[in-house]
Amino acid sequence: MSTSNISARGELSVERIAVPKSPAAGGSADFSAFQQLAEAHELELWGNLDRCATFAEAVLFWQGNSYEERQVFLARLDGTVVGSGTLTLPLSENTTTAGVDVVVSAPYRRRGFGSLILKELEGIAKGLGRVSFDAYCGAPIQLVAPGTEVLESKSGAGCVPLNAAPTRFALHHGYSLEQVETSSLLPFPAPEALLRKCEAEVAPKALGYSLVTWRGSCPEDLVDTFARLKGLMSTEVPIAGLGWEGEEWDAARVRQDEVTWQASGGDSLTAAARHDATGELAAYTVLTYRDARPAVIYQEDTLVAPGHRGHGLGMMVKIANLRSAKDSWPDATSVLTWNANENRHMLAINIALGFKPSGFEGEWQKRLG
Repeated sequence: MSTSNISARGELSVERIAVPKSPAAGGSADFSAFQQLAEAHELELWGNLDRCATFAEAVLFWQGNSYEERQVFLARLDGTVVGSGTLTLPLSENTTTAGVDVVVSAPYRRRGFGSLILKELEGIAKGLGRVSFDAYCGAPIQLVAPGTEVLESKSGAGCVPLNAAPTRFALHHGYSLEQVETSSLLPFPAPEALLRKCEAEVAPKALGYSLVTWRGSCPEDLVDTFARLKGLMSTEVPIAGLGWEGEEWDAARVRQDEVTWQASGGDSLTAAARHDATGELAAYTVLTYRDARPAVIYQEDTLVAPGHRGHGLGMMVKIANLRSAKDSWPDATSVLTWNANENRHMLAINIALGFKPSGFEGEWQKRLG
């Protein structure tokens, strides 16, 4: 725990809190306060909780796992919760990096509390040998309307509003804007006529490949080749200057990921393209769903492996999964996804399927030395 004296503003403490052992165990007062702060922030920013983790998701995520340590902090002013902070600390790859996040409750902003929370997080991470800090900050697309003064990302694709509070905060503390992602929204279900049109345009190029789909856990006979694709997902998508190392995925890591998601109440659909000549999976896409947020589906990973591109497989697997989702999750009304702005090919697929930009996310980095 760290305590800072702030003259007339009172005394701010930043303290690591425990994460409940399971969602069923209920939330401690501290972790419940952390979740309430996250939900209040999402409602203020977006007007809904579509992008916010449920309580069960938050508990299981912040427990961490053998691949990543995760720490949660609350900031209190004279005993009143005024903010939170988190650290994510990779343990298998990228072991000199740390993910940082700071949230300050609306009534307590512009008083230096966010800076004190960040200082505590960076100090802990530095003490653990971390020399590169990553942070993310999203907002609705309306904030970068034409005429807004913006800061361009180092990747050269995308920008954030220069005078927005998160931008000023990041720049003040030495972070650089490496990359911008666009979040896009698709009204659901997608019209079948549109899916057929898109399918007809790429199907002739996809000869020699077969579609394979599953719900929940990957079939045992596919898990090893699926793990190979999961590893490629960390190296074959644009990462600008973020300099992350590739992740090593095997069947055990796939299974741990599946078990954690299912334990949080989540469901998933995967569509993959299998190369007929070799039996290897050449492409895949994943949709996830939560009963606690029934209106929204997340479009997660989509990847076509090198050597199999140019065959329309990205479009084919996305169409197959959208059709499966229509039957599996009839209460959903939208699909939400994220893409790096320089990933023009995947953005073009999404646009063809009817996705519209809804927000942006700045990806920030600070390197020591």
